Amino acid sequence: MKPRNLTIGKRRGLSSTSTEEGIFTVLAFDHRRSFVKMVDPDAKKPATYAQVVAAKLDVIETLSPLASAVLLDPIYGAPQSIARDVLPAKTGLLVAVEKTGYSGKPTARISSLLPDWGVSQIRKMGADAVKLLIYYHPDGGELTEKQDQLSTMVAQQCQQLDIAFFLEAVSYSIDLEHDKNSKGFADKRPALITRLVKRLSALEPDVLKIEFPVDANHNQDQKFWLEACQSISEVSSCPWTVLSAGVDFPVFEQQVTVACQAGASGFIGGRAIWKEGIPMQPHDRKKWLENVAQKRMNQLVRIAEEYASPWTDYYPPQEIGQFQEWYSNYKEQGHV
Repeated sequence: MKPRNLTIGKRRGLSSTSTEEGIFTVLAFDHRRSFVKMVDPDAKKPATYAQVVAAKLDVIETLSPLASAVLLDPIYGAPQSIARDVLPAKTGLLVAVEKTGYSGKPTARISSLLPDWGVSQIRKMGADAVKLLIYYHPDGGELTEKQDQLSTMVAQQCQQLDIAFFLEAVSYSIDLEHDKNSKGFADKRPALITRLVKRLSALEPDVLKIEFPVDANHNQDQKFWLEACQSISEVSSCPWTVLSAGVDFPVFEQQVTVACQAGASGFIGGRAIWKEGIPMQPHDRKKWLENVAQKRMNQLVRIAEEYASPWTDYYPPQEIGQFQEWYSNYKEQGHV
């Protein structure tokens, strides 16, 4: 692993979104279309904007003080949490840049940016980092190349505006006979995720946000889990974090433990932490978040702080000499 220098803005962004020890303990809460359905799953009509924002603010207010940062969306969460003063100043902010969902077939998924939104707006609103989610399969041919191009474009924009870039990759099956939940896909998943990480980390995101490489529904061997995660650490040229992908909390707790022991720099967890509380009435939701979700978040933070590898392992401190009169070359591009 060859150390890579970070520009000033990017380094500050990673510092602001991690703990003092350089560990990412991030609350993922940028869900949109799926979240609207969760707020009132039995309703004949979708939840209103006000209902969705209220639920988001409940979670952000209760859990964000425990996180190193929060990943939010620009529609229901990020501006509202700032305007209502529920996002603590000490908690970092990542904001999603992509359009929710995908276009194309389930076996050929195309990601795109949210219209009228981009890296410059995320930087302008004061966020610490940009997050792009792409659906990805290394063997997708021309489609994979297009996803690479999208990732590269956002990476270049983040470089120009000197803001940290988190790239999230969600795998899928390109085989009509074996969907993502099948044993056939699960058997290929460890190698697929490793190849995915090797390819995407070469595009120079600052941090990768990836799925756990083993499907717990088909394989409970934690020695195998550890080896699969170690393979990721061996090929990744940037820090990586594990996402929760909607698994139940006990499973995610085990996954975070193993991933961090194998070299991950922490977690960016969402539904595993808060999903059960969302359909509840506001008063019940707040109590559940305080009594259950806070304990979950604290437990994950303890695990990450004990086992995770700091992002500074990939980006060590730089020599001071190179910063003499650095500002004269800074301009729009974040050259150190």
